[in-house]
Amino acid sequence: MNDGLAISVHNVSKKYRMFDSVQERLKEALHPFQKKYHREFWALQNVYFDVPKGTTLGIIGQNGSGKSTLLQIICSVLQPTEGKVVVNGRISALLELGAGFNPEFTGRENVVFNGAVMGISTEEMADRLPKIESFADIGDFIDQPVKIYSSGMFARLAFATAINIDPDILVVDEALSVGDAKFQHKCYQKFRQFQDEGKTILFVSHDTNAVLKNCNHAVLLEKGKIVCAGSPKEVTRNYQNLILTGSTQVLMGDSESLSPLNDMEFCSLKDRNEFELKNFLEEVHDHDKVVLRRGYNKDEYRYGDGRSEIIDCMFVCEGNIDPVSIFSGEKIDIYLKIRFLEDVERPAFGFSLKTVEGVLLYANNTRFAQMNLDPVQKSEVVVMKFSLPMNLHAGEYFFDFGSGEKVGETGVPLDFRFSVIHLTVLARTKFDGLIDLTSEIVEVSKSSFASLKQGKETNV
Repeated sequence: MNDGLAISVHNVSKKYRMFDSVQERLKEALHPFQKKYHREFWALQNVYFDVPKGTTLGIIGQNGSGKSTLLQIICSVLQPTEGKVVVNGRISALLELGAGFNPEFTGRENVVFNGAVMGISTEEMADRLPKIESFADIGDFIDQPVKIYSSGMFARLAFATAINIDPDILVVDEALSVGDAKFQHKCYQKFRQFQDEGKTILFVSHDTNAVLKNCNHAVLLEKGKIVCAGSPKEVTRNYQNLILTGSTQVLMGDSESLSPLNDMEFCSLKDRNEFELKNFLEEVHDHDKVVLRRGYNKDEYRYGDGRSEIIDCMFVCEGNIDPVSIFSGEKIDIYLKIRFLEDVERPAFGFSLKTVEGVLLYANNTRFAQMNLDPVQKSEVVVMKFSLPMNLHAGEYFFDFGSGEKVGETGVPLDFRFSVIHLTVLARTKFDGLIDLTSEIVEVSKSSFASLKQGKETNV
């Protein structure tokens, strides 16, 4: 194994035998001709990756994707059916809440026992106990049986123990989600310290923003296979696409990534996106294709007099067609296709953006922009384009689209579609509030109080 690697996973697969009942398990064990009553389930299939020392690797995926099985194999809790894992250094794992703790033992006794399992002497653990007690901060409960602990107390003690046995590699599997905000903040501070010390961290979480903020590489698992691996930005983008659409097609990104796509496939994906946009602009159809878009919300609300119909829309962001998630600050182009069933003298088009709670964040239309569009005849199709930077906080958002007719200072709705497209915004930079106003912060000057005082005395 390369000395620069902390973990090397070589073509690991894990197979389980699934029985429909205990009786069938017993029948197979006792059958004289070894008849099979089970079916095979592969939790992992041909998983391969290397983790350099000092890396914080985020592992994300849907429930049942194989994340926990992979970590258990890395930590030698399970043995792979095929392949092998090589670990370079002491590994400390927080795989499951309270895993390895005896419910009848006190917290203190469990800490000492856990250290013994890791090869640390009782005397050495006694020296480390004050740090563990301080970090866990559960007070007198450390001398009570852990069976009476709350889930938060379990997490505190388990994490405090895991990080204070001086590991080279720390493995955390969703255990921090039960802790309160202060405890999570303290844990992430410890992550920073570990990163500064050049330690390796494997971090499993469904919180994509936590992966973006704390990891420098990421892996996406689905049905026991690696879908893509590389920068957290690109991997979390593909994860959002997977959970919202079910598609495992790797999306093209704007930064270097270690996805399974080779150069030829990458180019063909780019060409395919350009073809899709060209086809959208040129295609004329008379049926609703909005419902086929990946971000479509089937619970949309729609009304209007029916003289026009919004029959299609397309989002384009950073070269991606119809992304279900984007990063804060990225610019999106929104194309609307509207078919007219009657003549309309003064057409108008617009869109609005809302939060999940329905708070209107922004709206614009051709009437606000003082655009005087030409009359539209029956059977004509109009394509409009709106462009805007998504300077928003991480969260879930919905778009409304509208087609109307200007009448005086107001308008008549022809086809309004409310909350029709759902879009997830992922964090790129830290700020508070809903909107990123891209403010600038500059230190203008710095002076010492002593020099100011001396200057006053001189003037006197």
